[in-house]
Amino acid sequence: MKWSPIVFAMAMAVQVTARAGAGADPADTSGGVITLPSAGVTHEALPGVVITLPGPAPEVAAPAEAALPRIPPTGDDQPPVLRRAAPVRPPEFESDSAQFFQTKIGQWTEADARALLGEASRQRLALGEDQSETGLILAFADPTGRYKELELDFANDTGVLRGVFAYPWKMTWQECRRLWGARVTSRKANQGRTFYSYLNRRLDVLVDPTGAVISLGLY
Repeated sequence: MKWSPIVFAMAMAVQVTARAGAGADPADTSGGVITLPSAGVTHEALPGVVITLPGPAPEVAAPAEAALPRIPPTGDDQPPVLRRAAPVRPPEFESDSAQFFQTKIGQWTEADARALLGEASRQRLALGEDQSETGLILAFADPTGRYKELELDFANDTGVLRGVFAYPWKMTWQECRRLWGARVTSRKANQGRTFYSYLNRRLDVLVDPTGAVISLGLY
């Protein structure tokens, strides 16, 4: 005859209760642990009896964990490089940087020039006819590539631009005559050089003994 687990447990409970009434301590339930050979049945509780059924323990849901922010992988091990955008230069400057600065005479300061050209590569004092210091000349590379170098002359008393010197890569006095004419005055300079000053424009030209242009002076 087969008993169901519940009926069997009740019968065993009756025996335990009877045994307790026969002299056992009513508070003692150590002898009331019953194991039934039926897997997959949950625990049943009877007064004074603890029933343990074999089988897998019920699954307990794991506590939810807070989602951690995902860190995107880096492309490489090198630190990020900050790149500055190239300054926007006026079209007039790109066309002819020396003539552009000529239009800024009496207006621009050293700060204005540095904002466009960056830091000066070198500097020298500007001297008057009596050899007294009258200004400061800053040299800059020409970012347009039209000239080898640009020199800007800033007056001591006002701090503003008063003259521009441009150094061509390759230019001759004959080319100057074709471009701007021959209305000039001339005077000899040291080392066999010749200094030409135009009468109809604010332009001076320094020429070496071979006829090559050393510099253009705009004021």
